[in-house]
Amino acid sequence: MTETAKQINLFDLNRDDLVAWFASIGEPRFRAEQLMKWIYHEGVTDFDVMTNLSKSLRAKLTELASCSVPKTLSHQSSTDGTKKWLVELETGNCIETVFIPEEDRGTLCISSQVGCILDCSFCATGKQGFNRNLTTAEIVSQVWIAHHALGGGKSGERRLTNIVFMGMGEPLYNFKNVMKAIDVLLDDLGFGLSKRRVTLSTSGVVPNLYDMAEQKDVALAVSLHAPNDPLRDVLVPLNQRYPIADLMEACRYYLQKQGARFRVTWEYVMIDDVNDSPELARELGRLLKSIPSKINLIPFNPFPGSNYQTSSKDKIDLFRDILIREFGIMTVTRKTRGDDIAAACGQLAGQVQDKVNRTIYNVAS
Repeated sequence: MTETAKQINLFDLNRDDLVAWFASIGEPRFRAEQLMKWIYHEGVTDFDVMTNLSKSLRAKLTELASCSVPKTLSHQSSTDGTKKWLVELETGNCIETVFIPEEDRGTLCISSQVGCILDCSFCATGKQGFNRNLTTAEIVSQVWIAHHALGGGKSGERRLTNIVFMGMGEPLYNFKNVMKAIDVLLDDLGFGLSKRRVTLSTSGVVPNLYDMAEQKDVALAVSLHAPNDPLRDVLVPLNQRYPIADLMEACRYYLQKQGARFRVTWEYVMIDDVNDSPELARELGRLLKSIPSKINLIPFNPFPGSNYQTSSKDKIDLFRDILIREFGIMTVTRKTRGDDIAAACGQLAGQVQDKVNRTIYNVAS
């Protein structure tokens, strides 16, 4: 029996899936709970070590299933404490996952695609091209690898407190697998994170944003980067398909479904003499003033082959001050982290092989 032909990777299943799978092999539902505790709480992927399962069940699991995580090729540490894992998938492609420690939290930035289906002009990931969506197992495994590399909470202190889908790829173009991965992140038998500590970042896949509003109530971040369509068409080509007015309407609907405690975090990369003028700050303020918002200003992180430059500190400060003082919108300048190991925003590249044509990609995937 080969794993690829007949075995199922249990990292691909959320709790409901596991219950159904155990039922299909004649086992009670509580087996799903036992197995999840071993995998996610204890960090155990070897069935033989799962001692509260009978020998016959362990033998059955060994025959029918696996708990397979991708191979970690490298683990880099930045001078500021940021850590980056390069993870090799079965196909030979590689993805990157980044952990950013702060005084009050530990944030893991995870990937959802091999490369990215989008082609944002300021992003190294987009320039790498696109190969395929990650499976649920490949998404969840990034968290499992980092969680246990960081100590797995064995000391009673939880180092990994937040998850952001801000790594390689557009999460809403891998909708089904990302939604199922979120189930595991939130499940008490999985990683047990609160809904406000899981953030999905999208460039604005409007139809799937509506679908997510019906299924999940995690935090939402939107890669905006421009306050008008002509400029955003250049920086974020997806805007040509889903323009800003449609995106704003979808975000309002998402907030309406989630309730008053939520707001949208808008990501805005600051590019010198492109999108950093006071006039554009005021246009952005007018666009967002009626939406509960927080704006993250992100200094552009250069990468090989890019013609863009980072806005000066003075320009970024003025842009921020206009949004705060004239429009009352919470606005912060994100500190660049991990740039010495190419782990900063927009720098993740991985290793993408056998790139496919972006134009043939199915929006509904």
